[in-house]
Amino acid sequence: MGPMTHPVVAADLASSADYAAAVASAVAASAAYYTDGSSPLGDDEYDALVRAIEAWEQAHPQDVLAESPTGKVAGGAVQGDVPHSVPMLSLDNVFSAEELADWAAGLERRLGRAPAGWCVEPKLDGLAVAARYRAGVLQQVLTRGDGLAGEDITHAADAVLGLPGRLAEPVDVELRGEVLLTTAQFEEANRIRLAHDAAPFAHPRSGAAGTLRAKDRPYRIELTFFAYSAIGLDPDLGHTALLERLAALGVNTAATTAAAPRRCETVEQVQQRIAEITGLRAELPFGIDGVVVKADDAADQQQAGSGSRAPRWAVARKLAAEHKVTRLLDVEWAVGRTGIIAPRAVLEPVVIDGVTVTYATLHNPADIERRGLMLGDQVFVYRAGDVIPRVEAPLVDQRTGNETPIAFPEVCPRCGDQVDRTEQRWRCARGRNCQAVASIIYAAGRDQLDIEGLGSTRAVQLVEAGLVADIADLFTLTREQLLGLERMGETSADNLLAAIEVARGAALGRVVCALGVRGTGRTMSRRIAAHFGSMAALRAADTDTLAEVDGIGTEKARLIAAELAELAPLLDKLTAQQVGVQVEEPQRAAAATEAAADGGAVGPLAGEAVVVTGSMTGQLAALSRNEMNELIERASGKASSSVSKRTTLLVAGEKAGSKRTKAEELGIRILTPEEFADLVADHLPQT
Repeated sequence: MGPMTHPVVAADLASSADYAAAVASAVAASAAYYTDGSSPLGDDEYDALVRAIEAWEQAHPQDVLAESPTGKVAGGAVQGDVPHSVPMLSLDNVFSAEELADWAAGLERRLGRAPAGWCVEPKLDGLAVAARYRAGVLQQVLTRGDGLAGEDITHAADAVLGLPGRLAEPVDVELRGEVLLTTAQFEEANRIRLAHDAAPFAHPRSGAAGTLRAKDRPYRIELTFFAYSAIGLDPDLGHTALLERLAALGVNTAATTAAAPRRCETVEQVQQRIAEITGLRAELPFGIDGVVVKADDAADQQQAGSGSRAPRWAVARKLAAEHKVTRLLDVEWAVGRTGIIAPRAVLEPVVIDGVTVTYATLHNPADIERRGLMLGDQVFVYRAGDVIPRVEAPLVDQRTGNETPIAFPEVCPRCGDQVDRTEQRWRCARGRNCQAVASIIYAAGRDQLDIEGLGSTRAVQLVEAGLVADIADLFTLTREQLLGLERMGETSADNLLAAIEVARGAALGRVVCALGVRGTGRTMSRRIAAHFGSMAALRAADTDTLAEVDGIGTEKARLIAAELAELAPLLDKLTAQQVGVQVEEPQRAAAATEAAADGGAVGPLAGEAVVVTGSMTGQLAALSRNEMNELIERASGKASSSVSKRTTLLVAGEKAGSKRTKAEELGIRILTPEEFADLVADHLPQT
């Protein structure tokens, strides 16, 4: 498609010329979307444009253009050459709870009564396909195309998980469903493509479209199929029963996910389930762009019937788009506490899922070059839930010729020293010394050394006065040195020295975390400390030994080993100051001693995989999330941040949200903070 730098929006449709331009924009965007996912319009913009076209056509029915996308499957933008056995229809959309209620009331009027029940399921953001089986063996896979005929993509079937080559029973059936890249598959696909010098996919949907149509690639990219319908099975099966039948045949459905299809008896229950699925959106392992509501019973579906484009018994409740298109204005370069020089995109402000986004992540210079980004580009920006927005790809077809190359830093943007470009993530040659203040503030944090009174202002004073160059220097500070600082009184100096002295006895895991070793965090630091038992043993560890720690593979082990080698002078200073000698937290050490005295008894959470969510209350209210994780480990449990089938216990505080919903669906035991405190009472921190 040609450049479309000024797509028409709803407010512009004031004349027949505006209408014609809007139709052209919508058709072009739809063609790109259904071909390879590279539409120049985000979902919200496209939906608004089509609704504006519909409104204009209702007011001017005599002037409707033949190429208008309204009333057509896929907006009339695509065709196929293999006829479908039964037309593959699109869904009508609603965009609010009020519109959904109006649609449901209209269906009730059509039926002359309320439907016997509703099924509510996620609207998967992929490509609709039909898979034909004869005697239980897969014969052919087609895209939806224009709804009447599709494109044969059988060649890609062996890379689609959830679409079995042979069903559990020798039935003749045509499955209807969605093929997509899960989040993990999308990341792996881009890793594979970059390894083969191919441009990364802009987002999962474009990746799915491109992968299904590609032939003779020198690499394999896996996708996932989710069935949502079928032709050829018992026609009297309701939708919920049909999904259960498909699962019994060995076909993947959304029933395996936290947003599983659910039967609801009333519209109020439907609205509640939509809210629950919306809350789960950021945690789902794949993208959704809405929630589908269907009359569940076959008799209701048959009575309601279908139009030329969509069934009358089903509708899509669209959600705010997580992908948007905006302009890349600039790239800023920031230096992190370990000296990493990270690029950040400055964007023309765009609202994504109710949040105005002006900055987004750019991974590293090599990634910028591979994506071919330029200043002034129209770019895809992605944001899901609380995830930091990221720039995914430029819309090359939208370039005007006024775009300019992105300037990469020749020297460190903070200190002016040389830049180490030997790895994908560039780094200041001074490493951590470039950001001594940031390193000290981080090390003094509550979940690291927990040095009360050492905030950002004090850290800047200590560094600028030449008293502290790294965290080891904190333990050599004297009262006289502190009293020489501006606004430092005797009481403040004594309190800070006392807090530093307490930090000298911090557990090894906290000291390791305070070092800010790349590739580790709070949980991994505790695992490392528990595995090696002493700073000396950790320093003597090689790559193979580090790789034995739970959660550290060979690649991360190499990084950590290199980091420890770089930190050797600092570790020497810490050892001289007797910092990091304490292996465990005092409470944990005491519990271990008691366990040994009891013949090796373990804590009450032995064998438990525990997730904490929401605001803690009661005895746990004062604990940070890191301290909660430490408590879980003291009680012999394993702490995790996300709910999965491996989770055995959820501690749900106030405003627990989607994690509680997912735990309930998986049948996971749920405790209140007070119940959990009673369970681990013997392991609570001493007050």
